Amino acid sequence: MAAAQDPIPSEALPPRWGLAERRDERFTYRHSRPPIELIAEVTAADRSHPGLGLCRCWELRYRYFLADRVISESIGRVSTQRAAVDGLLECMHRIHDTVSAADDPFAVREVLHSVSLSDLVPSGLPASSE
Repeated sequence: MAAAQDPIPSEALPPRWGLAERRDERFTYRHSRPPIELIAEVTAADRSHPGLGLCRCWELRYRYFLADRVISESIGRVSTQRAAVDGLLECMHRIHDTVSAADDPFAVREVLHSVSLSDLVPSGLPASSE
């Protein structure tokens, strides 16, 4: 991925979502109403199976802003940046499709915890083109 390229093209984003921050190993997307941030950041793969040989992975998190506090929780971890991008995009679409503009952090939490990141893991090797 080129350094100047956004992880998710703006035309692929659901309404009211936009890139809020982009660094080499972190990117954040923000929704205006309800006020939510979805974050993908490289972290140590300290909880992965040693046989996988992973030393780093991407953690997906969300932050929900209330008047007097910020709620922040992990959504899950994936092994590649591509899976992180796909995971955030799936979370954005789920929020757009199911959460109203009302400030309901429990609805947001429920929606985000229903996203299956295991669906982003390839099920096998690609078929050869022989």
